[in-house]
Amino acid sequence: MNYQKATNKTYTVTQAQHALENFCVYQDRCHKEVEEKLAKMGMIPDAQEHIILHLIEHNFLNEERFAKSFARGKFRIKKYGKVRITQELKFRNISAYNIKIALKEIDTEAYHQTLEELIQKKWNATKETNTYKKKKKVADFVLRKGYESHLIYENLNQFN
Repeated sequence: MNYQKATNKTYTVTQAQHALENFCVYQDRCHKEVEEKLAKMGMIPDAQEHIILHLIEHNFLNEERFAKSFARGKFRIKKYGKVRITQELKFRNISAYNIKIALKEIDTEAYHQTLEELIQKKWNATKETNTYKKKKKVADFVLRKGYESHLIYENLNQFN
C-alpha cells in the first residue's frame, strides 16, 4: 500500500493569506519568495496579487526591511562582502535603491576588520609554499566571498 501525502492541497484566499502571514512573520521575506510560495500553493494570479497587497498593507512584506536584515545577516554570519550581497539581492529582484540602503547597514570598520580576519585565517590555512600562488589562492577565496578586489590586494600586500 502506498501512503504518500497528497501534494495537491487546495487553499481558500483567506487560508492562503493566513499561511503567508505566518510565512512572513517567521522571517523577513522578499516579494519573489512570497510569489513562489503562492505559486506552489496553486493560487491564481488575481488571488496572488490580492494576498501580496494585503501583506504589504499590513507590513508583513517589506522589501527595504528584508534587504537590510539580509545584508546584516549575510555579513555577520556568512561573512559575505558587499559585492556578493549585492548579487544575492539582485537575484531576488530587490531594487537598486533598497540595495544601496541595505549596504549602509554594514559598518565600514567591521567590514575592513572582517576582511583582514578572513585573509589572515585563509593565509595561515593555505599550505602553498610559493608566495604568489598562495596570494592567488587567498585572493580567489575572498573574491568568492564578495569583497572588492582593491581592498583584498591592499591587505594581501602586507604578506611576503
